[in-house]
Amino acid sequence: MAKRLFVKGNEAVCLGALAARCQCYFGYPITPQNDIPEIMSKELPKNGGQFVQAESEIAAANMLLGAAAAGIRAMTSSSSPGISLKQEAISYMAGSELPGVIVNMNRGGPGLGDIGPSQGDYFQSTRGGGHGDYRVLVLAPGTVQELYDLTIKSFDLAFKYKNPVMILGDAILGQMKEPITPWEVKVPLAEAKDWELSGAKNRPHRVIKSLFLKDGELAQHNLKLAQKYKQMQPEVMFEEFLLEDAQLVVVAYGSIGRIVKSTIKKLRQHGHKIGLFRPITLYPFPSEPLRKLACAGRQFLTIEHNLGQMVEDVQLAVCAYTQTKFHGHLPGNLPTPNDFEQPILKAMEN
Repeated sequence: MAKRLFVKGNEAVCLGALAARCQCYFGYPITPQNDIPEIMSKELPKNGGQFVQAESEIAAANMLLGAAAAGIRAMTSSSSPGISLKQEAISYMAGSELPGVIVNMNRGGPGLGDIGPSQGDYFQSTRGGGHGDYRVLVLAPGTVQELYDLTIKSFDLAFKYKNPVMILGDAILGQMKEPITPWEVKVPLAEAKDWELSGAKNRPHRVIKSLFLKDGELAQHNLKLAQKYKQMQPEVMFEEFLLEDAQLVVVAYGSIGRIVKSTIKKLRQHGHKIGLFRPITLYPFPSEPLRKLACAGRQFLTIEHNLGQMVEDVQLAVCAYTQTKFHGHLPGNLPTPNDFEQPILKAMEN
């Protein structure tokens, strides 16, 4: 029987990164993700890796870029305002087609906000965040087990597409404790990478860059990136819960998705036909499954821990057939299943 562990979400991220053979971690402390650099500082050197506490979030992100250029499986983590500081380097990584894993345990904002949970970084995560036409793959776990599983997957996706991958959690997921089942990860000890900067001995030299100054060169590069982003579509992941006979589909992700699930279970006991659609990949977004539900005549309610961000993607998915209602739980307030009962019931009225 597989060994079960009772761990915090932040700890699960570290266990997943170590299982995925992460070799380097670069970070800077900020609540509510401080467990990640603390644990990685202890455990990564034991596994033959390198831990660096950088002098700033900006430095940490640029160290990630450097390690990625050398073909190293590397990771950084932070929370909201710290992720903002990393955006320039993330744009450079996307433009240079470099793999790397970035963990964001989202906290309240804007500005310094507070250290409580929020989903206010959806736009920042799924729209690129920095300058230029680029995207990062965004994975949104809803449980501590998913934090472990998706951290492992994020390294594979980063190297598959030569692109940054973001794990978007929040203060709830990072700090809560749940049992997880670790599993054996089969990672090649020496991945064949024909782009890494490993020294040009006995081979032509290589160049990794995001600067394209020749006439038409940048246009071609952006076209290449756009085609790559389309190729990411098969990576779409989502959870469907009690949708078979649901009249109302509630769309929610991450920690809010799991809280809403508890609300739905309770309302189902009173005969209300409600189901949950939980996106797990926020980019690429699972638009087509939502479109099919809309075509089948379902009603929609989008619930988020913000003032309305993912709702735009839901609306784009269903707009040919219907509209989605919206309920935003304000950041700074910790939601419970009871908070979502009345918004859901009201959405069913018309």
